Amino acid sequence: MLILGIESSCDETAASVVQDGRRVLSNIVASQAALHEEYAGVVPEIASRAHVERILPVVREALAQAGAGLGMIDAVAVGHRPGLIGSLLVGVTAAKALAWSLGKPLIGVDHVHAHLYSGVLRGQEDLGDVPFPALGLVVSGGHTSLYRLESWTRLVRLGATIDDALGEAFDKAATLLGLPYPGGPNLDRLAEQDGADDRMTELPISRIAPGSLDFSFSGLKTAMLYAVRGVPGPKGRAAPPLTEARRRDLAASFRRAAVRAVMLKLERAAEVHSYRGVCTGGGVTANALLRRELSAFGASRAVPVFLPRLEFCMDNAAMIAGLGSHLIRDRGASDLALRADPSSIV
Repeated sequence: MLILGIESSCDETAASVVQDGRRVLSNIVASQAALHEEYAGVVPEIASRAHVERILPVVREALAQAGAGLGMIDAVAVGHRPGLIGSLLVGVTAAKALAWSLGKPLIGVDHVHAHLYSGVLRGQEDLGDVPFPALGLVVSGGHTSLYRLESWTRLVRLGATIDDALGEAFDKAATLLGLPYPGGPNLDRLAEQDGADDRMTELPISRIAPGSLDFSFSGLKTAMLYAVRGVPGPKGRAAPPLTEARRRDLAASFRRAAVRAVMLKLERAAEVHSYRGVCTGGGVTANALLRRELSAFGASRAVPVFLPRLEFCMDNAAMIAGLGSHLIRDRGASDLALRADPSSIV
């Protein structure tokens, strides 16, 4: 089965052609980073207008790179939730138009659910099948959640952030350190520098409650604010000068605390839920420390951990098309009444 995937949930306009759910024949992503850089964050109206301009060229390029004509496509999959409503509408409208005009099935895909699938996408190499049941971890700019997967189409959420997503926390910490947009990747690079001391500042690791599988990063962000700018008030304290060495060490300290909070909850989930593998996805799975910790988690427990290749960590349409192949097989196609929805149900 050859599926054309379309993704436009936030600020990446993406299209991909995937064969038989796993083999990625093309993966085209038009980034809007340059458009949002001066605002240090995504501006929804700018994002949706850019999607309108880029959606057709991106789809054409994906088909051309895959060597596939529209007549060869068996179905059209689209990320229809969650995300920025204006951005979602562009992708959903394009997918509906293509599916209707071609007389092909339309498949609505949850963007967060699709991130869990990104670790099994491949080119020519065979990564093997995910052994179910599995634990799932999504860590991105807008979502931080834990799941138990019975199959690719049957999953239950075990925990989620009660305030900020991990990617957002990294971006805010990067802003405090004066790092350029996009903040999270730049903080990770700074923390990877030789000599970075991740124990220079002991920042809090959120636990919420014994046994809780939910996440919280607001307290960590506040602690980072005080470490950078000092504690306000009559009984406060001034912060040391933010030298290059201190900026590097603060980046490393923040990253260690944030990643440890994620691993703590994954370890808790592993203690109470049966699992034979771990599926991961989302932009923060590109973080160097998190990748090392997840790999070590799998090695210590002798279970496979499916980490996405770096090009599949960020928002992409290959994960939409790949998961779509399972959804249409198990649940059937969506109809043309499919709506863009800013919220997720997984």
